[in-house]
Amino acid sequence: MLLFCLITLWWVSLATLVGGILTVFIQSLFSTVPFLAFYYFRKKAGFRFALLALPFVWTGWEWAYMQQDLSLGWLTFGNSQANLLWMVQYADVTGVWGISFWLVTFNVLALLLVRGGESFAVKAGIAMVITLMIVVPLLYARQVFRNTLLNATSPEVRVALVQPNIDPHEKWTGLGPAQTLSRLYSLTGQAVGEERPELIIWPETAIPFSIRLPENKPYMDLVNSMVERWNTPLLTGFPDEEPVMPHSASNEAVAASGGDYAAYNASMLLQPTVRMVQIYRKMRLVPFGERVPYMEYFPWLERLNFSMSGISSWQKGREATVMRFTSRDGRPVRIANIICYESIFPGLVSKFVSRGAQLLTLVTNDGWYGTSYGPWQHAAIGRLRCIENRRAMARCANTGVTLFYDTCGRSYAETPWWRQSVLIAAAPLENRITFYTAHADLVPQVCLGISGLLALVAVARKRR
Repeated sequence: MLLFCLITLWWVSLATLVGGILTVFIQSLFSTVPFLAFYYFRKKAGFRFALLALPFVWTGWEWAYMQQDLSLGWLTFGNSQANLLWMVQYADVTGVWGISFWLVTFNVLALLLVRGGESFAVKAGIAMVITLMIVVPLLYARQVFRNTLLNATSPEVRVALVQPNIDPHEKWTGLGPAQTLSRLYSLTGQAVGEERPELIIWPETAIPFSIRLPENKPYMDLVNSMVERWNTPLLTGFPDEEPVMPHSASNEAVAASGGDYAAYNASMLLQPTVRMVQIYRKMRLVPFGERVPYMEYFPWLERLNFSMSGISSWQKGREATVMRFTSRDGRPVRIANIICYESIFPGLVSKFVSRGAQLLTLVTNDGWYGTSYGPWQHAAIGRLRCIENRRAMARCANTGVTLFYDTCGRSYAETPWWRQSVLIAAAPLENRITFYTAHADLVPQVCLGISGLLALVAVARKRR
């Protein structure tokens, strides 16, 4: 697992060497747990029993692992199949957890098929099950794609994704507020004048300073005036701050300046003629990169933070905010804004959809990792969130992978790397709720329960 994680996650070290080493080590450590459980089952009840228990243990553990702050969750086994769209459309029923279960089960059956000691009848049965495991997902996908074509009458909203292509290090230390905003204004103004989108999206921390603080009011007023001029809602990432209240458990983090403010990685929706700002604060933060896990209980842990953003530690948001605006034809639109790393958490995204989100938007900054395959892994994982919830996604990156996905996870518009550009396309709005959205944790929790029962059976067999 150490070798596997090193090959898969080495690119994290491009942003922070120490953080990359920690990421590989911790992910490897947690990834060995299913194998330890396999060893336990084998010792208690034999190899075949352990082998058949492994899919349940693996899937249940992956889910349990992602429920705590130390989890990276990037290497959930099912994520590896995200680009095989014909084989993963059933994720709208089982989520990525069903894909993980499918993969481990397939490998277990393949091993039993080639392993000696099995009768011909048993091997024929295994071969039949393997065949069904391939054919059934393909038939399901065929039906899904056909239904998508037949029901292509969903309302749409035109979205402009602005990719400013700013070096992530230079953005925080070199350009300055005026020059950064000037580039965004220029790109956005040209796109609005030519295409007339209904929503503009700037990437994660596109505004690299706390624009809502009183001393930055002139900048905030200027952004609002530009939104009025464009007559188009603007969704943008930015660092948000609020005063720290004494003895408040929800305000355990402070800004790097040492002031009495708690800092958040956030996004906000600004609308013409509407003064109320809708704000979402990121709820799942990158371990050690954005926040040291459990520092609210052990404040001294903050010294282990290896920030990439100029902030010593972000505070966790606590509300899955669904943002609302009105399209040009007067139709209300509800969107979920996912910030970067959060897209790897299936349950979090489904929470937005269950609260009424019709469209997924994702703001990110993949520029930290250059042209490694890290940003492509990140983008691929987003496909699964679209399939699970049958929601389209507008993905806006500072630079990297800026694109649109439809409700089947298929990309239909994309911008090149390292280029200032604006991508405009129509994104479909959906209201239906999938089985997975309504029962997001059902499959892994059932697997976890079955794993517990199998452990009891193994103990009982050993005693006999």
